Amino acid sequence: MHKSFNLKHSIKLLTIFSFVIMSSCATRKELVYFQDEPLGPESKLDNMFELTYKTNDILTIDISSIEPAAVMPFNLASVSYANNNNNAGNDLNANGNLLRQTYLVDPKGNIEFPVLGTLKIGGLTRAQATDMLKEQLREYVKDAIVNIRLINFTVTVLGEVNRPGTFTVQDERISLAEALGLAGDLTIYGKRENVFLIREVGGQKKYAKLDLTSVNVLNSPVYYLSQNDVIYVEPNNSKIKTSNYNPNTGVLISAISTLATIVAIFAFR
Repeated sequence: MHKSFNLKHSIKLLTIFSFVIMSSCATRKELVYFQDEPLGPESKLDNMFELTYKTNDILTIDISSIEPAAVMPFNLASVSYANNNNNAGNDLNANGNLLRQTYLVDPKGNIEFPVLGTLKIGGLTRAQATDMLKEQLREYVKDAIVNIRLINFTVTVLGEVNRPGTFTVQDERISLAEALGLAGDLTIYGKRENVFLIREVGGQKKYAKLDLTSVNVLNSPVYYLSQNDVIYVEPNNSKIKTSNYNPNTGVLISAISTLATIVAIFAFR
């Protein structure tokens, strides 16, 4: 009777221990980002997006004309970074030499431009900024050609993708599919019907949810991304359930089973 009681007690303890090991997985609340969606309905993105310049954008602006001498004052000369350590706002090549002058959009949306002084460029599209500069230059340059380029266009991709991170885009236009491609596509654990996008518009955070399983995503107003957009791919239930899985769990369970067998053998001897 005593041996039988010890056997049942030991097996019961081993069973409970095994169950605890196998069931100790994380919950959705512990793993998923942006769960509560604190932003109201008015913060949802529902309009087609057109890129506009905003605070902390870094631009290159090249002015050209049939009269090269006339545009020289508006194109700052390239200098060596070694000769001027304060040129943090300048674009550098691999050798540390300046390729061209860059312009940082300040918190008021302004840049400081040679000769013309303070220019309000924040909130303008490239076409609008180009027309504005041409108008400002008309007094100095005949038929000026203005080329503006945003050089710090970045998007961030987080969550269940193969290479999460922040990516610098060479062009001023990138689609959701291209951004996910830069991140190595979704892992098998990515929740494809619930991809979360965050964008700042006019100082306010706005968001959208996208279903990659639907062809309608190609017609979404946010399919083409804005600079500094954040894309988050939520983990699916399989990932959540196995998130705390210990690689040694199988070994532990096997050891427990072996121990239970040994206990049973000795209990009946």
